[in-house]
Amino acid sequence: MRLRARGALTIAIASMLGVPEAWAAEAPALFGIPVEFILFALTLLGVALLHRFTLPVALTGLIIISVYKILVTGFKTGTGLAGFAAHISHESVILVNLLGLLLGFALLSRHFEDSRVPDMLPRFLPDGWPGAFVLLAAIFVLSSFLDNIAAALIGGTVAASLYQRKVHIGFLAAIVAASNAGGSGSVVGDTTTTMMWIAGVAPLEVVHAYVAAVVALVVFGIPAAMQQARHAPMHREYAERVHIDWVRVGIVAFILIGAVATNVTVNVRFNAVADAFPFLGAAVWLALVLTVPLRKPEWRLLPEAFKGSVFLLSLVTSASMMPVEKLPLAAWETSLGLGFVSAVFDNIPLTALALKQGGYDWGFLAYAVGFGGSMIWFGSSAGVALSNMYPEAKSVGAWLRSGWHVAVAYVAGFLVMLAVLGWQPHASRMSGV
Repeated sequence: MRLRARGALTIAIASMLGVPEAWAAEAPALFGIPVEFILFALTLLGVALLHRFTLPVALTGLIIISVYKILVTGFKTGTGLAGFAAHISHESVILVNLLGLLLGFALLSRHFEDSRVPDMLPRFLPDGWPGAFVLLAAIFVLSSFLDNIAAALIGGTVAASLYQRKVHIGFLAAIVAASNAGGSGSVVGDTTTTMMWIAGVAPLEVVHAYVAAVVALVVFGIPAAMQQARHAPMHREYAERVHIDWVRVGIVAFILIGAVATNVTVNVRFNAVADAFPFLGAAVWLALVLTVPLRKPEWRLLPEAFKGSVFLLSLVTSASMMPVEKLPLAAWETSLGLGFVSAVFDNIPLTALALKQGGYDWGFLAYAVGFGGSMIWFGSSAGVALSNMYPEAKSVGAWLRSGWHVAVAYVAGFLVMLAVLGWQPHASRMSGV
């Protein structure tokens, strides 16, 4: 292990450890890998293995990485505590924006569920495997404007009713894949694409992810639907009359339109102050507050949503401190690989690293990190949430055996998008992460 010192404090520490001062000019690395990345990888590994302690693991990783940066390498904004404070100040608008969106979209998703629109789904499903496939397609569409976790849970609830809880693990994997694929091309459909949006990536720069996502839906959806049809017949049991709460539907539309309009206005007309205030998060919450007299949000969801948000923000903050100049260059091969990495590690910090590095085709990246996590049950938040509803899915072996079509679909969708559109990288516009 070779250490590079920045400042007298680091040289002193190196001397105490018996490390030659001449090594201070070298970057701290183990087997050629910067120590920051090793600490970050260990944090992500802890998150992947300790599912019941993800928040403590993420916070512990953030503290260790922060202390290491303060004492050893410093930041681009300076060294020591002053450099750390400047770095956090530089990231603050992005982090507050993300927090506002995560909490706001949790309430938005419940508005949509309470509108009872999802209760209408069984009425439009044909019999046999085509009905199972249409359900997956409906989850795909829902995830384009809802959080992918909400879309997966809605799909899991409908499937439990339709098949009397006799849901094949391959179909559960397909529900998760449909929710992740549906959100991959929409800046309001997945946390990763929302992060890109906050960073200044235009919605049109990720929407072509749907070229790959639609191909993937067909490739995994048909085999999964056939698995489910063979596993258990469809059992229709739903209320004769479903009363849609159109006011809640209108609230959902109002919030989404307000968020999109705010982002476009700020980035087109007031770009100079875009990094000075969390306009996007504030717009979502302003819309929520304005609609309270019409329908009261489920405020009781906020404590749990806040815990989840702190977990994600901890990973994003850790990712912001990584020396991305040491990463492999952005290329389609790198994006393809990130999809497989996303099946094991959380896709939020992977996205943060890619945004900080820049040079990606954001549609490819959105598809890779968004859909790639579907290949293993704990590879995405949607998978973890659905597995809590169906504990039998918490088996990597069973998920891979029964959900083999998800990995095939990932590669097929990626290659089709590459052949049709080609790799068209864009510079990162993210000023912080």
